[in-house]
Amino acid sequence: MSKTYYDPADLRKFGNITEWSEELGNKFFDYYGKVFEEGALTAREKSLIALAVAHTEQCPYCIDAYTKDGLQRGVTKEEMMEAIHVGAAIKSGATLVHGVQMMNKVNKLDG
Repeated sequence: MSKTYYDPADLRKFGNITEWSEELGNKFFDYYGKVFEEGALTAREKSLIALAVAHTEQCPYCIDAYTKDGLQRGVTKEEMMEAIHVGAAIKSGATLVHGVQMMNKVNKLDG
């Protein structure tokens, strides 16, 4: 098997980020844990959102983690793929809407 830049084993080391900045690391993990508690959204819904965001952010560790988490929460492969398409549509729309900035600049410079 060929080596990749992202070592899947590194995901298990995520908790180590507190070693070099304990206070901020712990605050992050407290926040992170709170965010994923049941609330107005179920843990299943939050896992699906996290998977879509993981793809738009292109985080291989997050993709691995939330694919596994989603499967454990009963998310189907079809739901996962649909969520990824939603994320991709928003990401591409956000990119294209910034074209208005370019159009405004061109119009200003041409004017």
